[in-house]
Amino acid sequence: MNTDFSGKTAIVTGAAHGFGRAITVALARRGAQVWACDVLADELFATQELCHDEGGTCHAVTLDVRDRTAIDAFVAKALADSAHVHILVNNAGGVLGQVGRPLEEVTPAEWQSIFDVNVSAAFYLSQAVAPGMKAARAGRIVNISSGAGLGISLTGIQAYASAKAAQIGLTRQLAHELGPWGITVNNIAPGFVRSNPTTERQWESYGAEGQQALLERIALKRLGTAEDIATGVVFFCSDDANWITGQVLSIDGGK
Repeated sequence: MNTDFSGKTAIVTGAAHGFGRAITVALARRGAQVWACDVLADELFATQELCHDEGGTCHAVTLDVRDRTAIDAFVAKALADSAHVHILVNNAGGVLGQVGRPLEEVTPAEWQSIFDVNVSAAFYLSQAVAPGMKAARAGRIVNISSGAGLGISLTGIQAYASAKAAQIGLTRQLAHELGPWGITVNNIAPGFVRSNPTTERQWESYGAEGQQALLERIALKRLGTAEDIATGVVFFCSDDANWITGQVLSIDGGK
C-alpha cells in the first residue's frame, strides 16, 4: 500500500488526544505536512511535539471548530504554504461533557451543541477545503463518526447518536457531490476505545461486570486502540483507495 504522503498538506481536527493525536502522528510520520487543531492547547502542542519526535511536520493551531470564521482563517494559514489541502480528517466531536439523561430533560442548547461540534464542523471544514480540492481535481476527506451512528449510543445521549448518524449521511452526500472532481469522502465508525478522559470515565462507570460484558460482545474479545483507527484513515487517504468513496468502515473488533 502506498502511504507516502510527502508533499501533501493535511488537516486533522480534534488532534489534542485520542484518535486525533494518533491520526496526526500517523500522517506526519508518512511525510504529510499536518495542520492540527483543537480547543485543548496544552495537549494539542504535545501532539505537535510527538510529530516532531517522529521526524514529521505538524503545525498546531488552537481552534474551536464550531466557529466558521475561525475555520476559514485556519484553512487560509494551511494554504499559505500549499496550493490546496490534500487531506481533511474531521475527527473533532464528542459529547461535550454531557451524560445520558431522559429525553424530556435535554435542553435545546445541549442538543444543538453536540450537533454543532459533530456535524456542522465537518460541513464547514469540508466547505472550506472543497474549492482547492476541486481545482486540483483530487482530495481526500475522512469523517470520524461512531458505532453510535450506525446503531445506538452506549452513552444514552440522544444527540450524540443522532449527530453521528447525520455525519454518516453527510459523508455519503458529499461523496456523490464531490466525486466528479476526483475527491473521495469516506467515514470511519469506531467501536468503543479507551482513548481520552471521556472514554476512561465511561469505561470505569461500567464496573468489572459491565466491562467484561462489553468485551464479550466484541468478536475479537478485546478493545482496540487509537492507532487502529489511524490505520483506517491512512488507508482511505492512500492512492490504493482511489476508487473507494461514500463508504463507512466500522473499526470495532467485530460486532
